[in-house]
Amino acid sequence: MASLMNVYAAFLQLPGVEGPELTFMEQMAQSWEDAGDMRWPLGLCIVVGVIVIIWKLIDILRKGGSTKRILREVDELLAQQQVKEALEVTRESNSPAANILYAGLERRDEGTDRVMKAIENQGLIELSKLESGLVVLATLTNVAPLLGFLGTVIGMIAAFQAIELAGEVDAVTVAEGIKIALTTTAAGLAIAIPVSIAHNFFVSRIDHLVIDMEESAQKMIDALFAMQTGSAGGA
Repeated sequence: MASLMNVYAAFLQLPGVEGPELTFMEQMAQSWEDAGDMRWPLGLCIVVGVIVIIWKLIDILRKGGSTKRILREVDELLAQQQVKEALEVTRESNSPAANILYAGLERRDEGTDRVMKAIENQGLIELSKLESGLVVLATLTNVAPLLGFLGTVIGMIAAFQAIELAGEVDAVTVAEGIKIALTTTAAGLAIAIPVSIAHNFFVSRIDHLVIDMEESAQKMIDALFAMQTGSAGGA
């Protein structure tokens, strides 16, 4: 691929094929045209990627803020053995942490094992919600470069067809096919790199949220067990 880029750069040095001075927006418009028919699937990847990244960023930030607030409030209430108040706080919130803690607090009278099982089941549900949309980003990370390489193949085929029709090797003849090949490859990689970064960022944030919720759930189980032990000892 590097050799193809060197060839194309050499073409630009030849008389009659110099690249014109263009602004950034004009270069983007020219690249869009140079991508040929592959610009449509690549453009779709861009649109889908941007929409999912923006939606997921807002979703993670919102859930992260509400999770920290709920965990802090519930930890304080359980430390004061105010179980009913903690149950009410989790019932009124729809954050992942609130749903998990509510599932456990609701079964506090059924024993520690039932509480842990309820927390695990609800945790799996909330994790699947947190990870929604990540499969789209992971798919784009893999598909965008493949589309770029497909465009490369199509461009090279077009270049060789031009040579075949012309009956001779000429820089101007093959330049269009080379442009398609390089433009689509660059576009595919330009899409995949930021999408991959965003995907890994969201995975990292979700992991931190899960760790915080697991720690808070363990604190809740310990607090409930201590209260049950104290009640049994007092009886």
